[in-house]
Amino acid sequence: MHKFFENLLDWIYKKKCYFCKSSKEAVKMCSVCYDTLDYLPVKVNRIIEGKKVYCAGIYSKNLQKLIRGLKYHNQPDLAFYLAKFMWEYFEKITDENCFEVVPVPIFPKREKKRKYNHMNLVGEEFCRFSKNEFNKDLITRIKDTKPQYKLKRNERLVNLSSAFKVTKENYKGKTVLLIDDICTTGATFEEMIKELTKNGITNIVCLAATTPFEN
Repeated sequence: MHKFFENLLDWIYKKKCYFCKSSKEAVKMCSVCYDTLDYLPVKVNRIIEGKKVYCAGIYSKNLQKLIRGLKYHNQPDLAFYLAKFMWEYFEKITDENCFEVVPVPIFPKREKKRKYNHMNLVGEEFCRFSKNEFNKDLITRIKDTKPQYKLKRNERLVNLSSAFKVTKENYKGKTVLLIDDICTTGATFEEMIKELTKNGITNIVCLAATTPFEN
C-alpha cells in the first residue's frame, strides 16, 4: 500500500532528473544524463596489498554530481544508478555471482546523522543486478575517523589505523568484493584488506565507482 501511494505521488508530482531537471522520464537520473557517464578501460587500476583494485570511471561531471548527491545531499534514490554504473563495468570483468559484496562501513554516529550509509544502499542494488550476496556485517567501523579528502596519503593511513573490525563468523566463504565510491590513495581499501587478512580472509577483490586518477 505504501508503494502504491509512493508511485501515485511520483505520477502526480513527476520526479525531475537530478542532473538536467527534465521530468520526461519521471526518474532521478534520466537516460540521457546516465549515458554521459564515462567508463575507464576495463583493467586493473592498481594493486593494493597484493589485491586487484578496479575503478569504473573518472571522478568528474555527472559522475561526481551523482556521488556527491548520494553521499552528502540526501538523495538515496541515486544509489540505484551508481550501482548500475558499477555493475555494468564489473560484469565486463566477470558475470559470475560468486562474491560476497562488502561495502565500506561508516561510523555509527555519522550514519545516524546522514540517515544511511550510501555504500550499503549501493551494495544492495549492486547485488540485485549481479545476483551476488550482500554482506554488510563482515566489517564494521569502530573508529570515528576524520574526513579523508583533506589528508595526504600517510595521514590517511594513520587516520584509518585500527578503524575497522572484522567479525569472522559473518564470513560466508566466498571471494570478498569490497566496494567504495572513490579510490584516491587506496588507504581505505588497504586498511580493510589488512584487517581481513589478519582474520584469515585472503580472497579479496576491490571495486570503486571512480578515481580521480586514470591509470
